[in-house]
Amino acid sequence: MAFDTPKARRTIAIAGGGFSGALLALKLTRARPGWRVVVVEPSSRPGRGLAYGACAPSHLLNVPVARMETGLTPPYADWLAGRSEMAEALAESGGEMSAAFSPRELWGQYLQQQVAAVRVTDNGPGLTVLRGEAVRLLDAPRRGLVLGDGREVEADTIVLATGNLPPRPPLPADSWLRDAAAFAADPWAADALTGIDPETPVLLLGTGLTMVDIALKLAEEGHRGPMLAVSRRGLLPGAHRYGGHWEPFLAPMLPASPLALSRAIRAEVRRADAQGQPWQRVIDAVRPVIARVWSSWTPAQKRQFLRHQRPRWDVHRHRMAPRIAERIAELMADGALAVRAGRTRDWKPDGDGVSVTLHPRGGGAAETLMAARVINCTGPRSDLAGLEVPLFADLARKGLIAPDDLGLGLESNDCAVLAARGEVSTWLYALGPLTRPAWWEITAVPEITAQVDGLAHRLAEDQVVTPALSDVFVDLGAGI
Repeated sequence: MAFDTPKARRTIAIAGGGFSGALLALKLTRARPGWRVVVVEPSSRPGRGLAYGACAPSHLLNVPVARMETGLTPPYADWLAGRSEMAEALAESGGEMSAAFSPRELWGQYLQQQVAAVRVTDNGPGLTVLRGEAVRLLDAPRRGLVLGDGREVEADTIVLATGNLPPRPPLPADSWLRDAAAFAADPWAADALTGIDPETPVLLLGTGLTMVDIALKLAEEGHRGPMLAVSRRGLLPGAHRYGGHWEPFLAPMLPASPLALSRAIRAEVRRADAQGQPWQRVIDAVRPVIARVWSSWTPAQKRQFLRHQRPRWDVHRHRMAPRIAERIAELMADGALAVRAGRTRDWKPDGDGVSVTLHPRGGGAAETLMAARVINCTGPRSDLAGLEVPLFADLARKGLIAPDDLGLGLESNDCAVLAARGEVSTWLYALGPLTRPAWWEITAVPEITAQVDGLAHRLAEDQVVTPALSDVFVDLGAGI
């Protein structure tokens, strides 16, 4: 995306320099080289964010290389060519780079290098990165961001690209465990896994992809004690599988309730199985219409989906790379990792550790578990209610944002943030997981890339007409 039409110099301030914020900054810098684009990012490695900054060598991307292309130069596949770290992934994919699952660390390096290549160090036009946290807006009539160290960034437009929030502790607000050294509230915090005796038991709360990452990281760091992962349903993410094809099938059924669509998907999976096709291709065939499905549901239907269908959707939609699935299966076969379904109750101190009662799902006798460390692997938090993140608390006090009733993020209209009274902002925008209330699925690289492209065109004020995300998603299903 590059334009020849001159535009008056503007300043765009982006709060957050992970994937979403960095990609928007890169595309705006290319589109309008005379503008000033300022990214405010706490990390010293802009572009990586949480997902690609706190990863171990064993962590792989959850989608193949072909689905990681963002329109940057060089393409990710070309950048990966010849790297020794890709040898195992290429062997697994039969030598096809597009189908390989690369280490997350490499994707982080790629993004960081993209930012470094265009970053400027003065206050002139181009991409500037300020290391710090945006904690509030400038007071009106000025517009811009204030950093925690007092620095100010005046801007014409502000974009919220803060990515995923740390997980919500699955504990009562007054629980003593929240403040105990044995509890790791954020599994990606620097000290979450430090100081654990490698022979002691560890309890992982949650059985999704975060748990998979933490279990692998513990095993990689030499942990030998038993790891137990617990969630209400005890569901593990499925694994990606190569090959096969399934045509999209849900569109003619719309509008339809969550229950009706769940039944249709299960019926289609049975048909695919009878024809020797992987169920993964059926789920991929659903992806193009998810945004349309979500927007067609009533608030009650959305609530029904979140309560009853979401867990099974998540484990089929958000899958493990084949090699990761094999490693988790090995840990379980060796007895190093166990997965249970149930609820935890009656947390009590036990020396330096914790004891807890597990009530198995479906009944059965309760049992007491002991753990030297309890790690919260329930996945990113999305609700902002009662969360005193300084920037969002300031936006809420000023009535500039409207957290949604389902606790998924911020209300928005084509990335423009809605104020508390429903007005659509002309200068405040949001990207990525924050906009989940409008799209539901807006966490994968293909989806966010489509969203970033649309917002970049809009902010750059070019004449390209960008389609709605629900239309852009037509070919985003395969392999994600």
